[in-house]
Amino acid sequence: MAALLSIEGLKCAYQSQTVLDGVALSMEQGEIACLLGPSGCGKTTVLRAIAGFISPQAGQVRLGEQVISSPDQVVPPEKRGMGMVFQDYALFPHLSIADNIAFGLTGLGRAEKRKRVQDVLELVELPDLSGRYPHELSGGQQQRIALARALAPDPRLLLMDEPFSNLDTDLRRQLSQEVRHILKRRGIAAIMVTHDQQEAFTISDKIGILSAGKVQQWGAPETLYYQPATPEVAAFVGKGELFKGRVNAEMAVETELGLLEFAEPLGVDGGCDVQLFLRPGDLYLSHDGGVPGEILSSEFQGSQVLYRVRLGSGREVEVLEQGLHRYAEGERMSVHVTAHRPIIFSSCPMR
Repeated sequence: MAALLSIEGLKCAYQSQTVLDGVALSMEQGEIACLLGPSGCGKTTVLRAIAGFISPQAGQVRLGEQVISSPDQVVPPEKRGMGMVFQDYALFPHLSIADNIAFGLTGLGRAEKRKRVQDVLELVELPDLSGRYPHELSGGQQQRIALARALAPDPRLLLMDEPFSNLDTDLRRQLSQEVRHILKRRGIAAIMVTHDQQEAFTISDKIGILSAGKVQQWGAPETLYYQPATPEVAAFVGKGELFKGRVNAEMAVETELGLLEFAEPLGVDGGCDVQLFLRPGDLYLSHDGGVPGEILSSEFQGSQVLYRVRLGSGREVEVLEQGLHRYAEGERMSVHVTAHRPIIFSSCPMR
């Protein structure tokens, strides 16, 4: 059975500037996916190609068995059976909420339209707002109405372009969870563009990291976090540092943080040069043992404290400590590695 959405070798350019160069991904019915990457990496261009707003120079986009975009064939956006949710909600200010939602419902009788509108209002848990106008709603309510309008025609695929970026952090997190719940209840597949890693992790079954016009890795959030394909992917989905090392005969890694042993296999042979990616939570501080360092600064984060530490080599690293005790700036400490699952990159063949 064909994937719901399949993109193969997609290349798009604006004038002479290539934006996408060989993008490939696929997703199944009912999956929620996210395109994640820095500004200007091509995320929105992928969405525009899926929607049919731009034509590719090479490659193709399939929806089920049908090719909907290729250099020779572009199905018009209105015939693709897709819904869209925009960053700025795009609600008509002069129309009521009910009329906004009903705007794209064609070919239905008046009673059926009313029922469809009420159904999606109940789905987004705003059943009593049909007679209000957009300016009478909060930002979170407007975004849910925009979602209801996109869901009303029962689309095969929902496209969302930075849908929560105008909202504050707490509301973004809440809406991400609510939208995921709504889409899963309806079994509707969706693909979203964002630059917010936490938002992507909250809502997605699959994430694609875009860089240099390509999908660097496509997979489950847990896979990208614990098994990143490249140092760039590792750094994007979780702040950390790369440490050069060499695997010895006993399969420990010799680094400037000392001789590191891990419970899980390294995936390379002894004698290999490697780069070890460690996040702040993979390190901890004590008063003895480990590698000497000096506390440069600290950032209180509630149940955690993030320290900036200068090692004896002069390198500065971040260490995330749990607990109530707070070390003072200028205090001499020792840095240890506590990671159990190593993230290793090497030019040696990986086993």
